[in-house]
Amino acid sequence: MDVSLASWFVILLALFCANLPFFNERLLAVIPFPRPVKPVWLRLIELFLLYLAVGLVAGLLELRIGSVFPQGWEFYAITGCLFLVLAYPGFVMRYMRKHHH
Repeated sequence: MDVSLASWFVILLALFCANLPFFNERLLAVIPFPRPVKPVWLRLIELFLLYLAVGLVAGLLELRIGSVFPQGWEFYAITGCLFLVLAYPGFVMRYMRKHHH
């Protein structure tokens, strides 16, 4: 896999994973949740865990392509903020859109 394809894969994976907690009522999209609606704090925990999963996949792809570059706290702050921006459409659809019954 070349660098360009790996980059697009990570971006699309991040977009999918950032919105996943807002579009389903299962824990990490696998485990059934006992209540009909997940609380927002649980969705945020899922969002953080999915951020870590996407980071792990990105790190493994970077290792496969070449050497892994060392990252400081700035990298994680920026990528965390970008992950939150990618999650915005799911948040809007779940909490801010008017539902017509």
